[in-house]
Amino acid sequence: MPGESAPRQLALRLERLRSEAAGYAVGQSYWQIARRRFLKHRLAMIGGTVCLLLTLMAVLAPWIAPHTFDRIDLNARWTQPGLTGNVFGTDELGRDVLTRIMYAGRISLVVGYVTAVSISIVGSLVGAVAGFYGGWVDSVLMRLVDMLIAIPLLPLYLILAALIPGGGVGRIVLIFTLFGWTTVARLVRGQILSLKSQDFVEAGRAMGASEARLILRHLIPNALAPVIVAATLTVGTAILSESGLSYLGLGIQPPIPSWGNMLQRAQEYLLKASWLAIFPGLFIFITVLSFNFLGDGLRDALDPRLKT
Repeated sequence: MPGESAPRQLALRLERLRSEAAGYAVGQSYWQIARRRFLKHRLAMIGGTVCLLLTLMAVLAPWIAPHTFDRIDLNARWTQPGLTGNVFGTDELGRDVLTRIMYAGRISLVVGYVTAVSISIVGSLVGAVAGFYGGWVDSVLMRLVDMLIAIPLLPLYLILAALIPGGGVGRIVLIFTLFGWTTVARLVRGQILSLKSQDFVEAGRAMGASEARLILRHLIPNALAPVIVAATLTVGTAILSESGLSYLGLGIQPPIPSWGNMLQRAQEYLLKASWLAIFPGLFIFITVLSFNFLGDGLRDALDPRLKT
């Protein structure tokens, strides 16, 4: 530009070239850059689309499912999958497998989403408190995290599932939340340690902001990027864990269908009606894989160090 020195023009040009090489234009915000990079991530877009379709299927199941999930037709037992009639076949009671998979998706996805949200909230609060206060508070909380990480989760889940009464979604979410927040806590703590010395925090202190306001209104919102990624990956992990517990008979209890207890029931008829295991297993596989693709794309888009 006229009136600017040659070094200044050179610096601006280098910054522009560096930004263009990174794939975005100068002047965009962090979230605009992340959105643009995410849209270029093909696997993430495929995973996000599949996740959206699965969620819509679960939400609309009462209206789009061919039957109700508990409809019994003994005259249609062991119907094989086909393009007409029962697309995914029927089970030992003549219940439509496609309908039960749709309704089971409601349970499995609710477990995944609610677990991800609750783990994110608990982990963010613990990590923010540990990183903000430091000292003995940080030491106590992080040693608690280390201790929980050292415990093998599957045997612990089995013990808690056997001890806690009930068989609904709330019990499963509680079990997963009690011991699943540690990863988020560590991520948020690391972010808070790097943020609490920033100028905006010092400005908030000077203006008389309370410590709770600094943590909840300023620090945690600026540490959300790794939390979003961790929450996305947690959805798939929670669905897989719920399926494992239900397969072992300690998760969601019949007659309410979930993909896990459908697999548990199908093992008795694996040679006679293999489709009873194939379709629930396929939906678990596709759902977990899609959320992992989505999480990988969000990680690549939100990580400021990955600019190429």
